[in-house]
Amino acid sequence: MLVNSKELFKKAQEGHYAIPSANVLDMESIKYHVGVAQELGLPLIVGVAEAHLGDNLTLEDAALVGKKYADAASVPVVLHLDHGMSVETCKKAIDLGFTSVMIDASMKSFEENVAITKEVVEYAKAKDVSVEAEIGHVASNFDENDTDALYTTAEEAKKFCEESGCDSLAISIGTAHGVYKAKAIPEISFDRLAEIHAATDVPLVLHGGSGSGDDNLNRCAKEGISKVNIYTDLYLAAMASADESGAKDYLSLRAAIKAGIQNCLKHYYSVFETK
Repeated sequence: MLVNSKELFKKAQEGHYAIPSANVLDMESIKYHVGVAQELGLPLIVGVAEAHLGDNLTLEDAALVGKKYADAASVPVVLHLDHGMSVETCKKAIDLGFTSVMIDASMKSFEENVAITKEVVEYAKAKDVSVEAEIGHVASNFDENDTDALYTTAEEAKKFCEESGCDSLAISIGTAHGVYKAKAIPEISFDRLAEIHAATDVPLVLHGGSGSGDDNLNRCAKEGISKVNIYTDLYLAAMASADESGAKDYLSLRAAIKAGIQNCLKHYYSVFETK
């Protein structure tokens, strides 16, 4: 069933677990992710990042296919725009039927971030769509120039949630997008997580979950993170599975890719103790 994230996050907060937000690159991966959720009988957030839109997947494609498979599932499925970079993109996603959108104005000033987020929240509220925002900055390991993560403070998180009206908040506590250099596991600031969690009742989101260490992620889920974004590990697993399969034809290759992605997602459901 296609739902927004509000009730799911409420249950995650009460149960001290996190829900995976599995990013997709094409229409097939939407099917793969929903298939795992259906098999396990667990909720899922299908993430569609604006940066990944292109020839393989358009926003319209994602809406059409995402709604089809979500509606057919017996488990709750959220169709989420990840890292929407503009108000216009968020509004378009909402109009197409996405049930959750992220407006990422985290690199703007605090005041600009609040104003931009409020505009999306006001538009989304009328259509019962959830809005995620971000404060602080989760760095990218794919970009050597993006090295300075701006850690979220509890004071700013509280003020931002109160002023913007966002439904969930992505925070920066030590993770990064992409593959960690030298495959090092990051040092998570659990003290900072505790401070932010105590300061606001708004569900908290962790970006850059891939490669962050199972113990770290399990602890995050138990200590206040309601949603963890997974992208890189899913597709690294797909490539590893394809390589190991020795596939000699197209259908065998697709089967190996599917197995890699689905096994990785199943693993993270276990790590996050999703219920």
